[in-house]
Amino acid sequence: MMVVGTSSHAGKSWMATAICRSLRRRGLRVAPFKAQNMSLNSFPCADGGEIGRAQVAQAEACGLAPLADMNPILLKPTAHDASQVIVNGQVWKQLSARDYYTHYEFLLGQVTAAFERLASQFEFIVMEGAGSASEINLRSRDLVNLPLAVRVGAPALLVADIDRGGVFASVAGTFALLEPCEKELLRSFVINRFRGDLAIFADGCDMLEQLAGRPCLGVFPYAEDIRLDDEDIVSIEERATGKESASDTVTRNAEHGLRIVIIRLPRISNFTDFRLLPDAEYITGPLVETPDCIILPGSKNTLGDLLWLRERGLDRWILDCHGRGASVWGLCGGYQMLGRRISDPAGVESREGSVEGLGLLPIETVMLSKKTTRVVQAKAALHGAPFEAYEIHMGETKSVCETAARSETPFAWIDGQPEGYCRDGIVGSYLHGALETPEVLASLLADVARRRGKAFDARAVRGYSKQPHYDRLADWFEQHVDPARFEELYLS
Repeated sequence: MMVVGTSSHAGKSWMATAICRSLRRRGLRVAPFKAQNMSLNSFPCADGGEIGRAQVAQAEACGLAPLADMNPILLKPTAHDASQVIVNGQVWKQLSARDYYTHYEFLLGQVTAAFERLASQFEFIVMEGAGSASEINLRSRDLVNLPLAVRVGAPALLVADIDRGGVFASVAGTFALLEPCEKELLRSFVINRFRGDLAIFADGCDMLEQLAGRPCLGVFPYAEDIRLDDEDIVSIEERATGKESASDTVTRNAEHGLRIVIIRLPRISNFTDFRLLPDAEYITGPLVETPDCIILPGSKNTLGDLLWLRERGLDRWILDCHGRGASVWGLCGGYQMLGRRISDPAGVESREGSVEGLGLLPIETVMLSKKTTRVVQAKAALHGAPFEAYEIHMGETKSVCETAARSETPFAWIDGQPEGYCRDGIVGSYLHGALETPEVLASLLADVARRRGKAFDARAVRGYSKQPHYDRLADWFEQHVDPARFEELYLS
């Protein structure tokens, strides 16, 4: 079956993940599939292939290790009009949107081959669409929505987000714009993110069923106690703040008592690194106050985002804050920014050529066409805690002074080799996932607190297990879906 939406961010990934977990609990061998995903949150599979984070979550909900076939095309935007194109888990090309569609036949072949490989191994495939199900201007080039469902004969379910408003127009309009073959496969719809008394919307469901000519499988309430990995930056847009004035009074409720800010880079990537820092603020400009810790996250265009930092005065602000005792952490692209220079002679990520870094670490980075994607077992140098992490980056980073490198404390050890830096409140590493290990994060926060003269309780850093959330999500689906209709329309 395929899960499509009336718009982007309607809840397709949630619904698909819920169905994956629910079907797995029935004993079915089920796998997820999204033909084409656009996301800067990704993860390396065991074979090194890179796929979108939403399909990783869906694979986990199915009890599976992620496979490149689950997301054969991944688009990672590097600019407003260009993306790095990942095909079958590997970097293929850097293309503009216009050029991308000239490769439609080739890409369609990759999509159908990946789907067929999955279908030969599993009893049931839960497919996820992208954007809106009725983007009629792209119909002839659509790789991921209802035209693909038509090709493989998959019945579809439409998800509409009532929290956005306009649910009647979005549901009725979607059905009105479909081709007959697409409409035939779109067998029902659900209403997502409803707040309040569900009974109040009973007549609304009746009206929608009449407008769409299809049954409503359920009205699903807004679920605040379920946490899944975010697929894209929409989830943090409203949390990003600009400058504060001198008169602003800021109240912090973080249990660890520290003020932590994350720079909301234009092309921020893999911000799932910060799941154990729910009280951290995303900022887009300098603050009046000096935070305890500033984090530079990953970026899909490190040179371009470094220039963005300079345009906003954030580079000087970060250096000034460090001089006043703030710690500065850089992950992946953020780690590269902490060095003296980043060069991209082949234009792998940008056309900037070479840009000076913040100069907080004695390193230089050169962007290479070959991408590093791997899962590693590491040991934190500061605390000694073992942890699993992963690398996804284009650059190669080297120390500019070998004697300095030998005297530095690395961030971690991998197979006896040093990785990253950890010195004088500066932390730099390529290891995504390190901050998702409570022991590693607690030791780093304890160092931040020591530098700022604050008390710190490591018990404030709590671990996070995904599996209970997948079960809650399946419970949410099963409690609010019409089980008989779901069985009849999608499982019979």
